[in-house]
Formats: sequence, C-alpha cells, structure tokens
Amino acid sequence: MSSEATRGLALDFASQIAPAGCIDIRRFFGGSALVRNGAQFGFVMKGTLYLRVDAAMRAEFEADGSEPFSYRAAGREVMVHRYYAVPAHVIDDPALLHSYAERALHATSTPGHRLADTLQAATTSG
Repeated sequence: MSSEATRGLALDFASQIAPAGCIDIRRFFGGSALVRNGAQFGFVMKGTLYLRVDAAMRAEFEADGSEPFSYRAAGREVMVHRYYAVPAHVIDDPALLHSYAERALHATSTPGHRLADTLQAATTSG
C-alpha cells in the first residue's frame, strides 16, 4: 500500500472517529499516525488500523483474535504490545470504533500527563 493510500485510509478512519480537524494525521515510519492533542493513540500501517491499548482493551482485542503490531528488525520479529490491530467488527461499527478510539486516547495518558480533551468532547463541541 502506497504512503498516499495509507494516508487516505488514516483520514477515513479519523473522519469516522471524530469531526474533521479533531485528529491530526502525521507520517509514522511507513504509515500514518492518528494524533489528538499531541498524543498518538493509533496508526495505520499496511492497510491495518492499530490502536493504543490498556490491559482491558488488550484482553478484549486478543479475545477477538487481534494481534499486536509487529515488525522485523535485525533478523527477528519485534512485537509492540502497546498497539493492537482493530477487529473488523469494530471497524464496521462507527459507534464502537469511536468508543475504542476514545479508550485508546485515554490509554495514552501517563501519570502526571492529563489529556485536556477527549474525542467525545470534541464531537459535542464540534
């Protein structure tokens, strides 16, 4: 998938998650990152949407058969357990996709770093 096609897919997912302009799309290695308020909560790589997960989301995604993002480096497979492929049934349900994106955004928070806005707040304020 070309970088232009990956960016287009990322823009499509972003438009399903929140109103236009609420999510920034940035280059991310060979894909496109989904960023809100400076926090990357997901990305599109090789046609697959990955979201940042917490322990509860990881368990749900694994139960649905999703796998963590992985890549090859130095002759070995590296698994990134912070990001999981979004299950097809979530992508097919706009309300569920929005809910998972909201949860992914919250999963990017770290102690001492509070995200000011959530996707839901952005949706209601336009």
